[in-house]
Parts: sequence; structure tokens; C-alpha cells
Amino acid sequence: MAIITSNDTSFDEDLKKNEKVVVKYYADWCGSCKLFSPKYKRLSDDERFRDISFLDVNAEHNPGARKMANVDTLPFFAVFRNGVLVEAKSTTKEDDFIALLEKL
Repeated sequence: MAIITSNDTSFDEDLKKNEKVVVKYYADWCGSCKLFSPKYKRLSDDERFRDISFLDVNAEHNPGARKMANVDTLPFFAVFRNGVLVEAKSTTKEDDFIALLEKL
């Protein structure tokens, strides 16, 4: 599935129109964010997670979306079900990220 680029303007709507959502919060200067991006893309295409919408949010330019998940470090991931935050965490480990997806 394609990764949706979201921002403060579209974030609420993106959460409402998708039952299960994972959000990757990143910044252009974040090296760890860049290193995780290929894994994020690969997992967005993984059949196990086909019912989850993958969003990308630039944390520096979207304070409203960042606040909804209490982002405090990058990269940061949050999972939402029906627009409600289920869990959020900062990680660079693929296994930790998959465990987060499995909570949906």
C-alpha cells in the first residue's frame, strides 16, 4: 500500500477515513528516520499489514499532528484505531515496530 503523506491540515481526516493507522513521525535532518524509511516502505507493502494505512508526518512542520501522539524524539511511531491513539513509541528496531503494528 502506498504511504500517505499527512500534515496538520489533513491529519484528522486521514485518521477518520482509515480504521487502522500507523504514523511515522520524522524530520528531514534525522539520520535514523532516513535509515528506517526503506523498512517502513517494505512493511507498508507486506500482506500481513494490508488493512493498515501507513502515514508519514514531518514532525517539525506539523505540531498539531505531533501533539496528538506526544512525540518527544525521532523517529517516532504511533498507532491509531478509529482515530484513537492505541500506543506510541520511539524505536529504530524493525521487530519493535512490527510488535506495534500487531497491536492493531
